[in-house]
Amino acid sequence: MKISLLVVGKTVEPYFVQGIEEYSKRLAHYVPFEMIVIPELRNTKSLSTDQQKEREADLILKSLLPGDYIVLLDEHGKEFTSMQFASYLEKKMANVAKRLVFVIGGPYGFSNRVYQAAHEKISLSKMTYSHQMIRLIFTEQLYRAMTILNNEPYHHE
Repeated sequence: MKISLLVVGKTVEPYFVQGIEEYSKRLAHYVPFEMIVIPELRNTKSLSTDQQKEREADLILKSLLPGDYIVLLDEHGKEFTSMQFASYLEKKMANVAKRLVFVIGGPYGFSNRVYQAAHEKISLSKMTYSHQMIRLIFTEQLYRAMTILNNEPYHHE
């Protein structure tokens, strides 16, 4: 099984890019991991929020493959501790045949079509973070979960 993080727009801040690259490199030791970047929409001033979400939905849905298990990172999703997230991943890795795809949407969230395509939603916090920052937080939590599952000393309780 492969884990993918599907995001809308490039990560531009160098310190986020560096952190994401570091955790992605570490993850390769445990599981095939990739970050798929969908280009950010251009010329959106004349588009409503719903129109932007629909255009992003077209790009998100086009990036998914048959057999993908789709998990949206969404403020209304289920919350986990790091230990619970590790257990969640362990179950998914045993049951998902192809790709486990986590999706971070654009600035206005997801369209109904993306919600309908998803299997579930998780939340990384009740707080709101920038979309660039959540990419780093997610890759770090994914790495942390892998070290927990492998009884390595990265995570402390």
